[in-house]
Amino acid sequence: MDTTTLPWVAVVDDEAAIRRALMRLLRAAGIPARDYDGGAALLAALQDGAGAPFCVVLDLHMPGMSGLEVQRRLAELAPRTGVIAVTGQHTAEGQARVQRGCALAYMLKPMNDQALLEAIAAARTGWQ
Repeated sequence: MDTTTLPWVAVVDDEAAIRRALMRLLRAAGIPARDYDGGAALLAALQDGAGAPFCVVLDLHMPGMSGLEVQRRLAELAPRTGVIAVTGQHTAEGQARVQRGCALAYMLKPMNDQALLEAIAAARTGWQ
């Protein structure tokens, strides 16, 4: 699929195995996606004219720029883009901060595939 013209999902996670698994899931579901090893890479692509995804599956705990910082920057650069925050290190404070940033969903790793696909479908509906 050509992700330059179709609505697409960005997968942002510093763990390559998780990115691969999510990309496999999205491909199997017929959802165009691009993966990034960190928030800085996604933001650079957006500023270089990649076009905004309708949804970002965003790891909260990454070296360098945290997922919370990426969420804040996305609100400025691509305000229509939905965020699905994912983490392997749940804290009530982290969840509250994500929700204050208007994330579509907050999920614990490993994510339930069906729940993730449903959150992505909801983001796509909101995008159109």
